[in-house]
Amino acid sequence: MIDSIWHQEPNLVDVNLMGNNTLGQNLGITFTEYSANSITATMPVDERTKQPFGLLHGGANVALAETLGSVASLLVVNSELFIGVGVEINANHIKAVLEGSVKGICTPLNISGKNHVWDIKIYNEANELTCVSRFTCTIVPKSKFVK
Repeated sequence: MIDSIWHQEPNLVDVNLMGNNTLGQNLGITFTEYSANSITATMPVDERTKQPFGLLHGGANVALAETLGSVASLLVVNSELFIGVGVEINANHIKAVLEGSVKGICTPLNISGKNHVWDIKIYNEANELTCVSRFTCTIVPKSKFVK
């Protein structure tokens, strides 16, 4: 069994509460599970997340991916002292999603030092890969942004 990447075991209730009054809450993003080296969240495909032609908006995929990566970085550092700030993200949209929900699974590519790089894969309800994203997050002192 691999060692856990988490600084302390994630509490999904607290993680979801942290999203109150944020873009994530407005898009319906909900953290649903974690393992020793991944965290998962879902997002509905509805009027909040679709583009005008009825497909899941690519920007919504990116918002899900960045939310996952940012929270994952926060959970692997001492969150009393540090936060993660996104500095780069890319996404390849592989398959259109018209309805239901999507699930993003975030795993680390590198979580040592000041830059974390995350791999986020997004799946539809049929468990088909619909988007892949790579997100880079820089770890900064919390005191720099939070008073």
